[in-house]
Amino acid sequence: MMHKFLGIIVLAIFLPYLEAQAGGIERMRTFVLEMRSGQARFEQVPEDRAGKKAQSASGTFQFERPGRFRWAYEKPYEQLIVGDGTRFWVYDKDLNQVTVKKLDQALGSSPAALLAGSDDIEAAFTLLDGGEKDGLEWVRAVPRNRDAGFESITMGFDRQSLPAAMELKDQFGQTTLLKFTAVERNPKLSRELFLFTPPKGADVVGE
Repeated sequence: MMHKFLGIIVLAIFLPYLEAQAGGIERMRTFVLEMRSGQARFEQVPEDRAGKKAQSASGTFQFERPGRFRWAYEKPYEQLIVGDGTRFWVYDKDLNQVTVKKLDQALGSSPAALLAGSDDIEAAFTLLDGGEKDGLEWVRAVPRNRDAGFESITMGFDRQSLPAAMELKDQFGQTTLLKFTAVERNPKLSRELFLFTPPKGADVVGE
C-alpha cells in the first residue's frame, strides 16, 4: 500500500514535467483522440516563394469528428466551406457559386483531415516531429498521397495540446500561415452548423 501511495506522489510531481516535454507528434495524437469537437477564430496569411506576404483573411471555424466542419471566411471576402459528413461544400458569395464533392475525395490528405478527420490520421500522413519553437511543439505531416496538393502541413500545439498555428506548403512553393485564437475544446455545437443548402439561384458545380 505504501509503494502504491509513493507511486501516486511521484506521478503527481513529475506529470507536469512529462507533459511539458511531450513532442509535437504526441500532442497531435492527444489532440486527435481527446478533442472531439472544437471552434476557434483564424487569421490566414499567404506567402510566396520569396517570402512576400499577400492579403490576409480571417474568420471562424468549427468541427466535430469525424468529417463535420465549417470554415467561414469573413474578411476580406465571404466564403463558406462545409463538410457535412458526406459531402464537401464550397460557397463563394460574391460569385453566387457552390462547388460540391464527395467528402472522402475532398478530405483525403487535406488540412481539414488533420483538424476534423478520423482518428487514424497516420493512414493519410507521415508524422515527423518538428521540435519546439515560439513556445509551441510542432509536428510536420507529409501526405502519403502524392496528389494531395500539399507538400506538407506543419502544426504547432500549446501545452494543452490545443492547435495554435498551421503552416501549409503547396507543391509550387507557396506557404500559407494560419494562426488560431480563442480555441475551445469539445464545445457543444449545433448540427445545423454542418448542414448546407445551396442558396436559391446559385450556380452549383459538381455532383
